Amino acid sequence: MRYMATYDLMETFRNTNQWLGASALSLASYPVFSMVPNPALQWMAAWGEVTERTFQRMVVKPSWGIRSITCEDGKDHLVSKEIAVEGDFGDLIHFKVAGRKTKPRKVLLVAPMSGHYATLLRSTVISLLPDCELYVTDWHNARDIPVSAGKFDVEDYTLYLVDYMKHLGPDTHVIAVCQPAPLTLAATAYLAGEEPEAQPKSLTLIGGPIDPDATPTDVTDFGNRVTMGQLEEMMIQRVGYKYKGVGRLVYPGLLQLASFMSMNADRHSQAFSDQIHRVLKGEAADHDAHNRFYDEYLAVMDMTAEFYLTTVERIFKNGEIAKNEFTINGKHVDIGKITTVAVKTVEGANDDISAPGQCIAALNLCTGLPDEKKASHVEPGAGHYGIFAGKSWRNNIRPLVLDFIDANSGKGPSKPANKNAAAR
Repeated sequence: MRYMATYDLMETFRNTNQWLGASALSLASYPVFSMVPNPALQWMAAWGEVTERTFQRMVVKPSWGIRSITCEDGKDHLVSKEIAVEGDFGDLIHFKVAGRKTKPRKVLLVAPMSGHYATLLRSTVISLLPDCELYVTDWHNARDIPVSAGKFDVEDYTLYLVDYMKHLGPDTHVIAVCQPAPLTLAATAYLAGEEPEAQPKSLTLIGGPIDPDATPTDVTDFGNRVTMGQLEEMMIQRVGYKYKGVGRLVYPGLLQLASFMSMNADRHSQAFSDQIHRVLKGEAADHDAHNRFYDEYLAVMDMTAEFYLTTVERIFKNGEIAKNEFTINGKHVDIGKITTVAVKTVEGANDDISAPGQCIAALNLCTGLPDEKKASHVEPGAGHYGIFAGKSWRNNIRPLVLDFIDANSGKGPSKPANKNAAAR
């Protein structure tokens, strides 16, 4: 599998399907055919429209699409995105709200690097912006990073987070969503041992696999069912000639997407079939529920091979974070050294990706942290997505997280959260 030809073959398959969809739409929409309406041609046009959009989105990075927010003064304020820290494998971006005083809550939102772009947290960002000065990790697509930039594994990822925390300063509150939770905990412990004065005020871990074996799921148990050799042989490819990262070993986004889709193949198949019928009947729209979801879901990014493989081996197979045995450049990162950073875990009762028990394990690892600095919450009825972007997040979890931030800011209580803006 580790050949450019294999990578290019997948891209050729995607490109061909996009072309077939565009061709079907153009042919079936030829004006002369409208003289005699034909249901078959109308269905062909609908199929082509859905197919072209589907395969086109797979290689397009979604836009954040956050142009303005409503602030406490009741006015809409423009939002701009600026790079606070630039790096080869990712940037730290700041969402700047024009005409608004700097918010006392400075929040670093650590986005997952697990196949999708950071824009997966768009609704999370929108809900936090009215009440926080928000910074987000924006990871780059590995296919666009030249080989000359070097490697990027779990240790490099952790050091990126360390640099972001140091840049933002000790009055920062960190929120890590899903995949980065274990490495964000490690980054905090690294600072506790090396530069205690640079530690953040609080750390909120949402639905992350701190201890994957605490409550195994099909996703977290995957690493125990295959060998590292099998993973390297089946999942790793070299970037083809079309992109800047030509020759870089990656876990391709298209291959990841195939895995995502196969987990709920029947549901996705039905969703696309229903969308074709909606287009056929003129009931679909550019930003309807189907397109809003799949425009984000289908947009996938390549991960560096070393990051994917070391994540599986060190986090899932060996459980280095769960056993407090994680090292960076050969030096042990002791989670027990976290003594001042307040830690909160959030889990969804119906989470089938990172089940309850996996994330709360972080509190047991923080042996040097007093109990009053620890907190946990399990959201009833919430699945994985709901704990950071759904109704459960907006109505229940977000207010709890902001209260936790305020309780550990050391500056007294902040103004109440703008609940109306979050609801919008």
